[in-house]
Amino acid sequence: MTAADIPEQDRMILDSIERFLERDVRGKVRDFEDPDIYPADMVDAMAELGLFGITIPEEYGGLGLSCTTYARITETVARTWMSLTGVFSSHLIMAEAVRRFGTEAQRQKWLPKFATGEMRGGISLTEPDTGTDLQAITTRAVKQGNSAYIINGRKMWATNAHQGDVIAVLAKTDPDAEPRHKGISLFLVEKDMPGYPQPKKLQKLGYRGIDTGEPVFDDCEVPAENLIGEVEGEGFRQIMGGLELGRINVAARGVGVAQAALDEALSYSQVRKTFGKPICEHQAIQIKLADMATRTEAARLLTYQAAAAYDSGRRSDMEAGMAKLFATEAAVENSLESMRVHGGYGYSKEFNVERLYRDAPLLAIGEGTNEMQRIIIARQLVSRNPV
Repeated sequence: MTAADIPEQDRMILDSIERFLERDVRGKVRDFEDPDIYPADMVDAMAELGLFGITIPEEYGGLGLSCTTYARITETVARTWMSLTGVFSSHLIMAEAVRRFGTEAQRQKWLPKFATGEMRGGISLTEPDTGTDLQAITTRAVKQGNSAYIINGRKMWATNAHQGDVIAVLAKTDPDAEPRHKGISLFLVEKDMPGYPQPKKLQKLGYRGIDTGEPVFDDCEVPAENLIGEVEGEGFRQIMGGLELGRINVAARGVGVAQAALDEALSYSQVRKTFGKPICEHQAIQIKLADMATRTEAARLLTYQAAAAYDSGRRSDMEAGMAKLFATEAAVENSLESMRVHGGYGYSKEFNVERLYRDAPLLAIGEGTNEMQRIIIARQLVSRNPV
């Protein structure tokens, strides 16, 4: 997609983000990524740009932008440093659950603070023994009278668990429910609540600089009003709705990483010479560049198609699954191919490509593995095309 295809409003927003990335991020990534330091000033600048309120309606203080614009923003940021996208994207999945499924009182209470970044957070779904199978979670929320729930359990891979102010926690309120998903509820848990954990920081191959924690809830007392919605047992449906947006976000991240890998390979191939000419003139390199460019553009089109489906209000889990599957695999393949184009230098920390190579695999695993996306796609194909 060329600049001419992008609406003027989006172009202005993207230009301001590009200026921020050039001024505050591009030359400083290694200072934070390698030692795994949280880039607090960068995150504060993103809040000032309104990135914590991208999809939150204007009536609650957000930008009220479309999912398509959100995808463009995510791609742009991921192209420079994918880790930064996790800060506002996990936050927006939490906000989307409140927007779509919370009561009006909950929307009035939480969304304005989420939109400005005054309160930042994320989601806490998976557990050490349950990854994609969220119905098998063991974290419990037991109601105490009419005023509170007591949450106990151990979670994994919670973005913003340390630096955030609130996380959306999936817990079982009825462990005996059949089907199992009917016994799951979603809660907003704030840091100042009794029993809120000090999460263990997880060490990661890539996606560094951004905190990823392992929250352990020990008799954490949560007000009953922090149950999202009005009744128990709706949490699985609520978070699945948010994950449609999340998978489009991860697809956009994949496009950004795939494009960055292509950019690095294209630039390097024009200055590196072998046998008396730039390596971009060798057919073996040209074939790699062509495949990388085609994968990137196909991933981008699938991602924007999924975003358009989401914006239309219709069910988009198949479209989101296709985009997430293809775009994240494109990121993995392009990062490896870019490393091959760079040769030995691609394995050096002096070049960005080794970071892209470490970041890309997370995208193929997170927000539902790509194996699970294939199952979702196949099931929807059968459901939408009955004989």
